[in-house]
Amino acid sequence: MHDLGDPGQRPAEEVGQRSGLPGGQLRYSLSAALQTVGDRWALPAIREIMLGNHRFRQIARNTGAPTDRLAARLKALVESGVLERRPLPDDARYSGYYLTEAGRDLGGITRELIGWGDRWAVTAPPGRILHREHELVTHTVCETCGERVHAEDVHREELIPGWDQSGPVQAP
Repeated sequence: MHDLGDPGQRPAEEVGQRSGLPGGQLRYSLSAALQTVGDRWALPAIREIMLGNHRFRQIARNTGAPTDRLAARLKALVESGVLERRPLPDDARYSGYYLTEAGRDLGGITRELIGWGDRWAVTAPPGRILHREHELVTHTVCETCGERVHAEDVHREELIPGWDQSGPVQAP
């Protein structure tokens, strides 16, 4: 399974990954994540699996994805460790798609993107996400201190030597 975790848990020389970008720019976590789940059909397929639809035909029907594109995307998500294939409980002759730990970790961002889309991308939301019997409304809480997270309190610490938030540090 690919490491989608915190770069602070890896040795400094392993943090970040050189990409084919001009000037050898670093490929940070966001671009690496989007390379894994940024395809048009990845998150809709993950949403369907989160909702309990594990069969290919269910996922294809509910996403509207072309079957060739969906098959390629599901294969890539299995290869990247977001999904796994295992026998269906009601018919072990066939395999279904299931979320791995990395896939389950996409639940929050998937719900947030649905909420953003409901607010900004469609004229009327096609559904609601419920928590028990009421609409789900979330906020982010810091697991370390227990405080609610506000944008103005968040900053990034660069772990790559010779880099700051604006990119490579120029030698004087």
